[in-house]
Amino acid sequence: MKIATYNVNSINARIENLSLWLAQSRPDIVLLQEIKTEFNGFPFFELQALGYNAAVLGQKSYNGVAILSRHKIKVVHEGLPGFADDNARYLEADINVCGEEYRVASLYLPNGNPPYNAPDDSSKFDYKLRWMEAFYEHAQSLLALRRPVILGGDYNVILTPDDVYDAEPFKNNALYRTEVRQRFRAVEYLGYYDAYRKTHPEKTGYTFWDYSGAALQNDEGMRIDYFLLSPDAMDKMKHVAVDASPRRGVKPSDHTALVAEFDDA
Repeated sequence: MKIATYNVNSINARIENLSLWLAQSRPDIVLLQEIKTEFNGFPFFELQALGYNAAVLGQKSYNGVAILSRHKIKVVHEGLPGFADDNARYLEADINVCGEEYRVASLYLPNGNPPYNAPDDSSKFDYKLRWMEAFYEHAQSLLALRRPVILGGDYNVILTPDDVYDAEPFKNNALYRTEVRQRFRAVEYLGYYDAYRKTHPEKTGYTFWDYSGAALQNDEGMRIDYFLLSPDAMDKMKHVAVDASPRRGVKPSDHTALVAEFDDA
């Protein structure tokens, strides 16, 4: 079973890029973030033509998450349980692949930085911390399923200095602040595994490069997209890697795909 997480940064703007990548990579499941469209604007037809069902939690112009699958999708939660939120940031489903029942979630964790015109406004950062606390509680409850749980998405967290090209400019950024990294680590301490870092302890694994300057060409990126795996999922994982081809493709997102493969046996 192959699963990918990919912040597509507007699915309708990137449908050519996404379609080419899906046709080439053929993942079983894709967790999408920042689709930036409501349900009625989602490109169901184009994705069905490629063999994918879709579950969508959309929002006009902002946020939005979706799950694509070559198999039947049974939606379990639309929105993060226990957290009242007007923003579309969390979608959870059960998907059976070759007789194995996976619980998967596509999540788009809040950025948390203040508006440019109000640098002292802490409301977005407070919102991020509250979202992460609710996520911790729900992630803990999912471990009781005792089956593979895959929580994939754009976490908007730079976990260590090794996860960004230069940590110094980010020391006061909401992606790197101590409170954020502590809350991410707390989920790991529950028993979840950061799949990429567990497998590749010394590689950068960047999944985001800014559009400005020559960030991609100079590999000035950051690792902010993750798979967090329950122990049952980690036991089945065979391989995980960053696929940078979508970022180098036609009209790309500023993110790229993180892809993991699991043993069906």
